[in-house]
Amino acid sequence: MTGSITVYSDYVCPFCYLGRQSLETYREARDDAAPALEIDWQPFDLRSRQRRPDGTLDESVDSGKDEAYYEEARQNVERLREEYGADEMSTDLVGDVDGFRAQVASLYVKETFPEQWLAFDEGVFAALWEDDRDVGDADVLADIADGVGLDGEEIRTVVDDEAWRDRLRDEFADAREVGITGVPTFVYDGHGARGAVPPSQLERLVEGV
Repeated sequence: MTGSITVYSDYVCPFCYLGRQSLETYREARDDAAPALEIDWQPFDLRSRQRRPDGTLDESVDSGKDEAYYEEARQNVERLREEYGADEMSTDLVGDVDGFRAQVASLYVKETFPEQWLAFDEGVFAALWEDDRDVGDADVLADIADGVGLDGEEIRTVVDDEAWRDRLRDEFADAREVGITGVPTFVYDGHGARGAVPPSQLERLVEGV
């Protein structure tokens, strides 16, 4: 068995936040004798159909989601929030927040400062879903970086660096090429689970029990 689980996600997806809560519950409950289960995060763009080539969003393009979709999503979020004990999570969906810059920053931290990536990643999720902060704002991302011991000014510069933005677009393309169509998607040893699945399902995915 490998020592990492791959997680495809987008920070603006509430089910990605909930899925990570589920994953953390599973990781904490694992047998102490089991090898540590690392998280291999891979980005995914939920708003790809509205994304212009320069990375900005064209709000005039239909997202494909109507009020009925958002109401159903809100109800599911509320149900899973209670089920997973995610009491600090806001149930207000954040459809107007763009996570592109946050994903650029996260990719940069993952590849440049891997030991601090998980803390940064958790900080982005918490900022958006617990504190109602706009993680598309470079100042917010810089503040999150400062809070986990990174250089906020460095992150502020990176989020608009075209080379890193291109790297992120390549990651989005790679996700599509391997058949990822929605998030969160968890992949382990060639098998996958999609959605904010419960810890018991993640246990079956990883341990086959």
